[in-house]
Amino acid sequence: MRFTLRRALAIGATLAVVGVMTPGAAYSQDDDPRSCNDLMGADTPAYVVCVWLAKPEEALDVALFWGANDSANLKEATPQEGKFLDCSSPGDVCPMPEGDEISGDENSPIPEGAEDGGVPECEAGQECAIGGYEAGGDGTVSGSELGGSKLPVGAATTKNVTLQDTAAVAAAAQTPTGKAITTAKADGFRVWIDTELADDWKAGTTTFAAAVKRIGALAARPEVAGIRFTSQLGYNKNFKTAEEINTFVTAASTALRQAAPGKRLGVHTVVPEFACGANAACKTEMRKQYPLLVPEQLEASLTAGGIDQISLDTGLLYGGYTPWKISAEQAQRNQWIQVRASSWDVLAQVAAEETGLVGQVTAEQVASRVSKPVMDGAAQQVNLWTRVQNAQGTASRLTAWDELKKLTPIQRRMAAVYDLNTPEVDVTTDLKKLSEVFGQIYLTTA
Repeated sequence: MRFTLRRALAIGATLAVVGVMTPGAAYSQDDDPRSCNDLMGADTPAYVVCVWLAKPEEALDVALFWGANDSANLKEATPQEGKFLDCSSPGDVCPMPEGDEISGDENSPIPEGAEDGGVPECEAGQECAIGGYEAGGDGTVSGSELGGSKLPVGAATTKNVTLQDTAAVAAAAQTPTGKAITTAKADGFRVWIDTELADDWKAGTTTFAAAVKRIGALAARPEVAGIRFTSQLGYNKNFKTAEEINTFVTAASTALRQAAPGKRLGVHTVVPEFACGANAACKTEMRKQYPLLVPEQLEASLTAGGIDQISLDTGLLYGGYTPWKISAEQAQRNQWIQVRASSWDVLAQVAAEETGLVGQVTAEQVASRVSKPVMDGAAQQVNLWTRVQNAQGTASRLTAWDELKKLTPIQRRMAAVYDLNTPEVDVTTDLKKLSEVFGQIYLTTA
C-alpha cells in the first residue's frame, strides 16, 4: 500500500465537502439545526454524522452570490492559505504505518543516484516524444490524434505526418463547410457535422477511408462538438441485416474516434414500436414492417459504446398509427414513455428529431412537439429540420419563428438541422437568423 501526505489531505478535504464527519470529529447533533442525519439510512453506523454545509433553502443564495455581476465574486476569490507539513523541516513529524512505502511528489528531492535532466529513451536508444506532442510543449496536435498513420516512436517521418495532417485541417477550414463552421461558432452555436457515411462504407475501404479523413479534418477543429455519421439508420433500406448495421456502426465509430478524437458521435433513426404503447397488435405489425428497428437491435448498438447520441425521428407519429386508433398526441406520449422506461439516456444522449414543424403550423403544435419530449424527461434536446422536401420535390421551410422565440428557456436544448447545399438566402444570413432561436446546429454536408 502506497500512502502519501497529499492523499491524506485529499481524503480529509473530501469528507469535509460531503458533510460526513469522521469518528474523531463526531458529536451529538440531535439539536443541531444543520444536521442532516435524517437523510441517512437506519443501518448507517452511529459514528457517521451528516452536517449541511449549505442547507437546500440556502443553495439558491449561494449560487446567486457566486454568479452575481458576471461571477465577479468568483473571479476575485483566491485560495485560502493552507497549512502543510514539510517532512524535511525540523520539528515536523510525518508518521507512516510500519512497512508502508513513502511516496514523494513533484517537490520531493531526486532519489540518490538518479540523474537530473535525463531524456526518456526508446528500446533502440532513440529519443522519444511524450504525450503525443512535438518537443517544446506548444500544444500542436500530433499525427496520431488526427488519425495519422501509426509510426514507430522517433521515426524520421513522424514530423512529416503531423505537418500533413495539420495542413489537412487548415485546408478543411477553407472549404464551404469549414467556413460555415467558423461562422456558426461566431454566432454562438454548438456545432455538429451532419453527414452520411453508410454509402461510403458500402463502396469499399478506399472510399470509406477518404470520407472519414475528410470529415475528420473538419471535425478536428475545437469549434466542432460532434459528428452525426448516419441518418435513418435501419429505416432507409441501406442495410439488409442487423449484423450489417452493427458492423457499419462499429467501423464508422472506430474510424471517427481515431480521425477526430474527443468528438461525440451520433446517429439518427426511429423506433416505430415505441409509439404503440401497450397495443400488442400494433407492436407485432411494427416489428414485422421494420425488423431492423426493434428496440433490442438499437440498444445493442448503444451498449457497444460506439454511439454517444441517438436522435429518434417523430415522423411516423403523425398518422402512422391510425389503424390502431392511436392519435399523434398519444403516439408521441407513448414513444417518450417507452424511451424513458428503457433508460436509454444512461447509454447515450437522447434527442427528438422533429420534421413536422415546417410550413404552416399552430402555436400549440410548436409548443407541444418541441417542449413535450424535454418536459417528459425522455429527451435531452430537440432537433428541428429547417427545410423538408417531399417526394414531388416541393420544399417546406421553417416559418414558426415567433412561436419558437417564446421557448427561450429551452433554447440550448433546441438544435437546427440545416442543409448547407440549400440555403434560404445565403449561409451567413441564414445562420445569423437561426441563432436567434437555436443554441445548437447540425450542418448537413456530403
